[in-house]
Amino acid sequence: MYNIIKRNMKKIILSIVLGCISCHAMAQTPEEVQQFKAEVLNDLKENILPFWMNNDVDPAGGFYGNLDRTGKPIKNGQKGGVLNARIIWSFSRAYFLFGNPRYKELADRAQDYYLNHFVDPEYGGTYWLLNADGTVKDSDKQTYGISYGIYGLSEHYRATGNRKSLDQAIALFRTLEDKVRDPQKDGYIESYTRTWGTPKKLGYDGAGESSKTMNTHIHVLESYTNLYTVWRDAELKERLGKIIHLITDKFYNPQTHHLNLYFDDDWNNLENIASYGHDIETAWLLTEAAEVYGDEKLLERCREIALDLTDYALKEGLTSTNYMMYEKNGNHLRDDASWWCQAETVVGCVNAWQITGNSKYLQQAINTWQFIKNYMVDKEYGEWFRTVMPDLKPRLTDLKTSMWNCPYHNSRMGFEIFSRVK
Repeated sequence: MYNIIKRNMKKIILSIVLGCISCHAMAQTPEEVQQFKAEVLNDLKENILPFWMNNDVDPAGGFYGNLDRTGKPIKNGQKGGVLNARIIWSFSRAYFLFGNPRYKELADRAQDYYLNHFVDPEYGGTYWLLNADGTVKDSDKQTYGISYGIYGLSEHYRATGNRKSLDQAIALFRTLEDKVRDPQKDGYIESYTRTWGTPKKLGYDGAGESSKTMNTHIHVLESYTNLYTVWRDAELKERLGKIIHLITDKFYNPQTHHLNLYFDDDWNNLENIASYGHDIETAWLLTEAAEVYGDEKLLERCREIALDLTDYALKEGLTSTNYMMYEKNGNHLRDDASWWCQAETVVGCVNAWQITGNSKYLQQAINTWQFIKNYMVDKEYGEWFRTVMPDLKPRLTDLKTSMWNCPYHNSRMGFEIFSRVK
């Protein structure tokens, strides 16, 4: 009991000290913070979500798979399972927070199309890719894609109460546990054929030689976290705890202060890459998962790791113009500004500010938002540019909508700022 009291007193004293530092460092914090929040929310409600509402709805069903920079559909654009699941999540979350019936309409449309076209009714799981007409193009089962099905459908249930969404999210959870999880050494295998055989290439990411990857595991983490908020199942909680420990014990590298990205079945690290955007994204996803899981000691550990990941991402990946570079692979530095890395940097810095009370993190969130506002928001056609080059000019050839380009990272930034910054 004495140790608990002593530890809590240290926290109280630290919070008071950090609070004083924060007030001293930012004399006009309330005004700056409210302006920051207002600008982010305005971009969310008047730019990001309207772009998708006005341009991406496919009259033939669901949503277009590809839009060019201007918002014009590309003929025969293929429809990705990740894209559709992220649309479910984005508009479900928007409806849950803001109550706009138009958001619900879009969320319901995405949910209906997903259940009827992406879910495999015979073998379970979800298809990776559809043709423009909704027929199956690539029936391989990617764990990454299935996890987003859980993420989107569990959010749809939370927002609308639609039991079909919860039932299917639970079914996909069962599929991951029964078909995908490594029963001997834990973790989730990347890829399978439609009938759960071994595919020609392991995964959509990297060289196709890794059977267990960081990117897939952090999104299984977020999907299980989201599902557990609406379905308090004991087995799900156990697995959520196990995945948190996989992130802290397998993927987090305390020597490099980054996440290891690619592993084989036996958890041998295959490459040494510092992925700055994933590091700072994982920092807040890991914190959120530990908070939902509800173990105080584990939460303290996850917060320590989150701060370490955030600090080193900012130290090594942040440019003088306040954008987060993509990654460093050996001596090769990918120094462009990818849209999703900037969104995750803003949320990751706000998360670090909430953990510590240190206003330097909040200031960096504001600074990166200023970069986004000035260089990444497409003021002519709407949404954000996918990539801004080191010379601060956008790459105009990038699509606005594709398998990976969606209203997920940047809309989520808006939702998180709305929820976190009071």
